[in-house]
Amino acid sequence: MFDRPASGERAVLVCVGLGHAPEPDRIEEFVALARSAGARVLEVVTATRKVAEPRFFLGTGKVAELGKRVAELEAELVVVDHALTPGQERNLEKELSCRVLDRSGLILDIFAQRARSFEGKLQVELAQLEHMATRLVRGWTHLERQKGGIGLRGPGETQLETDRRLLGRRIKTLNDRLDKVLVQRQTTRRERQRGAVPTVALVGYTNAGKSTLFNRLTAAGAYAADQLFATLDPTVRRLHLAPGLEVALADTVGFVRDLPHELVAAFRSTLQEAREADLLLHVIDAADPERNERIAQVNEVLESIGVQSLPQVAVYNKIDRTGERPHVEVDADGRADRIWLSARDGQGVDLLLGVLHRQLGTDLHHCVLRLPAACGRARAQLFDAGAVLAQRPLEDGGIELEVSLRRRDLQRICREAGLELPEALAPCAPGERFLQSPGRAAAGAAG
Repeated sequence: MFDRPASGERAVLVCVGLGHAPEPDRIEEFVALARSAGARVLEVVTATRKVAEPRFFLGTGKVAELGKRVAELEAELVVVDHALTPGQERNLEKELSCRVLDRSGLILDIFAQRARSFEGKLQVELAQLEHMATRLVRGWTHLERQKGGIGLRGPGETQLETDRRLLGRRIKTLNDRLDKVLVQRQTTRRERQRGAVPTVALVGYTNAGKSTLFNRLTAAGAYAADQLFATLDPTVRRLHLAPGLEVALADTVGFVRDLPHELVAAFRSTLQEAREADLLLHVIDAADPERNERIAQVNEVLESIGVQSLPQVAVYNKIDRTGERPHVEVDADGRADRIWLSARDGQGVDLLLGVLHRQLGTDLHHCVLRLPAACGRARAQLFDAGAVLAQRPLEDGGIELEVSLRRRDLQRICREAGLELPEALAPCAPGERFLQSPGRAAAGAAG
């Protein structure tokens, strides 16, 4: 048994390639992850092994070399770019006499720093506790000791058993609270569905520019920075595409290779926004030389949460760094497949809005409604929906509205107002069709 050393910010990073040397882009990403967590990177040590060594994951020679560098650099932390078993983590800490953290623990620490909302903090704490649950055994010497003192000697509960029980109780409490949050999200989502508001979810690799694009489209002011996992909490805003056509745009958490399973499980309510979306916008860093690998890694995560079959449009962002011109590529069926733009300076954003309008506005109808004076509620609903293009008062106190609205919303408003809606309503030019209340059919002629 041993006392675990305290952690710190002076870190030595260890990148291990199994069967091949570590890829330069993976090393670069790992350094960025460590710096995002606030670590001061002193040195990066690389190693190549055919298979992982059961005791240390690294070979004994590399462990001895690493221990020497840790002592020379006075490092307080060693971070390994791989998932370690609890036993490997403890063995390395005993040999190196400093705190050891694996890739999963590093990502969990970053998420803990980034979480701002109540839901995000709950999700991160749950993931951390589930990760910690397997690392209690023999982690600290005091955990194996029984409580002592007068009246407490004899068979009793060790500190380790007490911590396990408290940990299990806390995990159950967090799961119960997250279940309530999930119900609240489902209620909000049902309200959007009832109002026929389509949902578009932004997905992609971390630091691809999702939040920048989100802010460009909605002016939401979400935090955006050139760092991994700059934003964690999901944000949903309404995006006005055309009169009578609004969508709910959701900015989701960024993905990364080898995303810890604890996080995927804990963030189920966040990822639910992607599962329930009508369209996915896969944001890709066009300037990333490893973008094809990033695309494959994102698609792997999407498949793991069951959304690989949803309609998807690839958005190649950051063309301001590549010199590419803004344009749209279509597939064999003539549907938009790829959009090249720059969220930072706005190049090509109008092309994206046009694609969203064409794909989500197929049920948009343009017509003229004649509303009697008693239909004030219907008039207010049309204005609230942003569907009114023009209005003209009528001599009898009513009003004539030129509107553009989705069929489902138009049917609902007319039904609630007692207006007659033709059975076969088709898109029409302004002034071509008039809808009237049954009692005022003689007040105007149908166009």
